[in-house]
Amino acid sequence: MQNQQSIQGILSIAALVCLAAGWFSLFSPEINQLLSRKVFYVLIGASFLVQAPTLPNKNFMYAMYAAALVCIVGAFLPEGSKLSMIKTIGLLGGIIISFTNRPRR
Repeated sequence: MQNQQSIQGILSIAALVCLAAGWFSLFSPEINQLLSRKVFYVLIGASFLVQAPTLPNKNFMYAMYAAALVCIVGAFLPEGSKLSMIKTIGLLGGIIISFTNRPRR
């Protein structure tokens, strides 16, 4: 469990670094676009894959797997495609699932 949380944390931080690199134009435009529009979603999808088995509700677990898959597949769709927005839907779905399944204190 602790190892999964560590892996998920590393993936999430790496994804945020990719997003920040794109926002702040730290590299060439091509690299910035690759990092913020492709690698970011692949890393977030991988983070969702790591998190999914830890969810107590099986329905939410399968939904998290679906969100991860949508993020990863969406990252490889051409930017001009109407389907390229599915990666954002996967991201939002995964975030909502993640927040709704946190233990209440």
